[in-house]
Order: sequence, then structure tokens, then C-alpha cells
Amino acid sequence: MNHLRFIIEESDEVIVTHSGMTLVGVLLDKTRIGERLNQTRLPGMGKPDISNRDVAYSYIGLLCQGKTDFDHIEAFRDDEFFMIALQVDNVPSSPTLRQRLDMVAGKSGWESILREESARLLRALDVTLHPIELGVPAERRTYIPLDIDVSPFDNSGTKKEGVSRTYKGHDGYAPIFAYLGQEGYVVNVQLREGSTHVQKGTSTFLRESIQYARQVTDLPLLVRLDAGNDSAENIAVCRSQDSRAEFIIKRNLRKESPEAWLVIAQRHGTCHEPRPGKKVYHGSLMCPVKGVSEPVRMVFEVIERTTTADGQILLVPDIEVSAYWTSLPDDPAVIIHLYHDHAVMEQFHSEIKTDLDAERLPSGKFATNNLVLHFVCVAYNLLRVIGQESLKRNDAPLRKKAERRRIRTVIQNLMTLAAKMVRHARQTKLKLGYGNRWLPAFRRLYLAFA
Repeated sequence: MNHLRFIIEESDEVIVTHSGMTLVGVLLDKTRIGERLNQTRLPGMGKPDISNRDVAYSYIGLLCQGKTDFDHIEAFRDDEFFMIALQVDNVPSSPTLRQRLDMVAGKSGWESILREESARLLRALDVTLHPIELGVPAERRTYIPLDIDVSPFDNSGTKKEGVSRTYKGHDGYAPIFAYLGQEGYVVNVQLREGSTHVQKGTSTFLRESIQYARQVTDLPLLVRLDAGNDSAENIAVCRSQDSRAEFIIKRNLRKESPEAWLVIAQRHGTCHEPRPGKKVYHGSLMCPVKGVSEPVRMVFEVIERTTTADGQILLVPDIEVSAYWTSLPDDPAVIIHLYHDHAVMEQFHSEIKTDLDAERLPSGKFATNNLVLHFVCVAYNLLRVIGQESLKRNDAPLRKKAERRRIRTVIQNLMTLAAKMVRHARQTKLKLGYGNRWLPAFRRLYLAFA
């Protein structure tokens, strides 16, 4: 009796397992990334056999499938569909890909080109950015959040250049990211050594991030930074004429006494008691800041607990203090709530590190890994655009409603769609399987972008 359930054979048909490259290709066609990269000169090298455009687009196609390792490109060397979808003449080998990125990293301006073209694509597509609305209806003010923070990458057990101890207690890198809008598009990124202080170079990064964000949207910006960036330099950047933006920056209280803050709160704040034994004070003060010409508004929240939630009396009151620099005139509770929304960045960090598998960067060279991270962010934005466009109609077979499609969901459901590529009557067709419920959404996305 034959127990073989299937007979495995090779087909002469072209079976595609990554149909989503068609969407990536039409989006890349709307940029000048390839054209501009081809115009850059390679140090000590004439015209390359495989163009810079082919190298870059092939790697972006790889990254959009959640694959960062250079060796993964080998599976696509003879993939006809991959080349047609991305409009590349040649797919580089793994050594060529690695050597080309090593050659240009930090020397040819590729990083700037990727940042600029990514911002221009978002502008050209007129991506939806849901604003923060403040004020009374008659005087409504809208802002687009620009969230900036460091997210350590764990690269423990490696000897890569620049890997050192991060504030998370592991060896790795400490890249800084700037995300625009509640959708979380990346407008700026910079790889840093793991031991780099979070504020080092941040004022320059902040200024650049505001400029890139303005290439995407004309609406006013609201910069949000955590306590590691409590610096007069950042406030000065946000108040500067050429990089003006509203801001909320959490204060680093350092060695300030909670008891002294309770006295300040009782004198200058308003109090409400959400339960017996717990008092919450909200208020604001105008304070001078060294290095800043005019006083800055400081919002504070002081919580005094004399009993626990279950009624246990504390021998010594527990005092919790939070304070924020801000340029907004709104009620302190509103400012504090807006800052807490800054935490959504953790999901964006997670999508880059896990969904795109970018935490353990593939090169041993620091400059190359910085360039790789810029490519990762281009791929991230492309997938975010695809995910957000897919939400505009209810034609995807997902029941759960969402305001933002997670990158992993886009890769699993749209990038890795199986199809058959057929050439007939001078046309190239992509045929998805009968009954594939992603077909309506996939067709709509392709027509929308193409």
C-alpha cells in the first residue's frame, strides 16, 4: 500500500510566492531613488556591471518581505517575476550586495537620498495623517505629532563595529527614530553606538526631522520627546524660526525633592481626589530655562497617596511627580494625555525590530549598518503606505477593524500572496488562486498606485 499522500514534481509554470512585489515596484516607480543613486559615483570604481538602482531596489524588495540578511537575495537571482515587478535588469549576488553597500556607506550620500525620496513619496501620495485637534470648536487647532526617541537594538554576542553597552543593559546599537503622524511614518533615522547618550546630537537630528516632516505635510507639528531629551537645546530648536514647532518634552527631575514638589503643587495647582487617600494635583508655571531667551511653560502632575487602592494606610505618604515643558496653552490634563500618547512609538519600534527582522543588523561595519537601517525605513514606509491604503475600503478578509495595519499583517497577507504569472498576447498576467479573498483588495491597491 502506497502511503505517499503527495507526489512532489517541478512545474514548467511560473509560480509566484511574493505577488506583493508588484505593489512595491509601482510605489518605487513614483520616486527618483534609482535615478539619483545611479548618478552617485562609486569610490575607486567606474560604471558598475550591476547598477546602483538594481542593487537598491533588489534589497528593498527583500526587506519588504521581512528579510534583512544579504544571503537571502540568492533565492531571487533567477526570479523572473521579482525582476519584472521591481523593474531591475539584474539581481545582485549576496557578495555584490554586501560589497556595494560597504563601498557607498557614509561616502556617497545614499542615506540622504533615501530620506529625501521617502519624504517626497509620502507627499506625492498625499498620505492621510490623522491630526491631533485641540481647543474649543470655534478656535480648533490641529497638529501632526512628530515623535522622536531612541530604541536600543540588541546585538549581544557579536563583534560588530559600534556595538557597546546600551541603557537597556545589553550590548547593541542605540538608533534614534523620528515618526510622523499617528500612523508612524519614518521621516528620519540615525544609527548610533550603543553607549551613546540619548541627547548627544539630538538637537541637530531634531532640526533635520522637522525639515523632513515639513516636506510631507503643511500642518503645524507637535514634537514629543521623553525625559532623556530634557535639554534647552531642543527647546531652542523648536522655537527657532527655521524649525519652529510646538513641543511637549518630559522633564528630567533629577534630584528634585518630591516633598518640595508637593508644596509647589498645593500652592499653584488644582486638586481632585479620585478616591479616599489619593490626591492628584495639576498645574502649570512659567519658568526660566538657562540657554532659552524667554520663560517656558512647565506643566506638572503630583500624586499624593496616603492609602493604597485596597485601603491600607501608608506610614509615609507616597509622592509621584511628573513635569513637562510645553509651548501649548491647553489644560495640564490635556498636555499630560498628549504626552502619554507618545508611547505608541513602542509599537513602531517593535514593527521595525521584529516584523522587519531588523534588530540584528547584517553587517559588521557600522557605516554599512547605518545605510541598511535607512533602507529598512524606506521598506517600512512602503509597507505602511500599502497597509493604510488597504484600510480605505472594507474589501480585506479581516474582521477586526483597525486604524493602522501592522507591518507583519501586510507582509503575511499582501507581500506573500501566491499567484501564477502568465504571458499571453503581449500581456503579463498575475493570476491569484480561485476564491482568494485578498484578490479584491490586492487589485484595488495595484490600480490605486499604478
